[in-house]
Amino acid sequence: MTKITPTNLSSIDWEKQNHLVPAIVQDYQSGQVLMLGYMNVEALNQTLTTKQVTFFSRSKQRLWVKGESSGNTLNLVSASIDCDKDSLLIQAIPNGPTCHLGTISCWNDENAKPFLLGLSQLIKTRKNADSENSYTKSLFDSGVKRIAQKVGEEGVEVALAATVNDKEELINESADLLFHLMVLLESQNLSLKDTISCLQSRHKQ
Repeated sequence: MTKITPTNLSSIDWEKQNHLVPAIVQDYQSGQVLMLGYMNVEALNQTLTTKQVTFFSRSKQRLWVKGESSGNTLNLVSASIDCDKDSLLIQAIPNGPTCHLGTISCWNDENAKPFLLGLSQLIKTRKNADSENSYTKSLFDSGVKRIAQKVGEEGVEVALAATVNDKEELINESADLLFHLMVLLESQNLSLKDTISCLQSRHKQ
């Protein structure tokens, strides 16, 4: 894919689809596909200039900024064109639910979510369940010190598996470590998205 900037808008094949191109919006942090809209030259140029994702409304025949009524805007991170130069991938950070139905994504079924995002949301439901007979719920009930202890134990197991070059055990223990880390983050009202955001900010430095 080629990154799109205000200086190379002409590289897009605007003629193929009556001067409109489909724009798939993806959550920059989680990777979840949020919605599909359409852009003309003016909508894309405004998106790149204001950093607020803007589409061309085919029904209203005008530009519209996503969230101009609801407040659930999309902050642009990047825009890229595909190999055929006739569709866009917009990576953005959403401010609230993207779908007009109030859901995070217009594809809100579990199969459409990145696995770790779905797992993170499942862990959250376990935390807030009134009565849940599950290992995850028992971890939350045991308190943050016990969860932190499990993260430490699993970290040691990961290191030991690596030192003896046991790849299968390394994979298993890494999965255990990641799961318990996600539980620990949730116990502090954080998530992997916060960790990813930190890594992304470091990557830009």
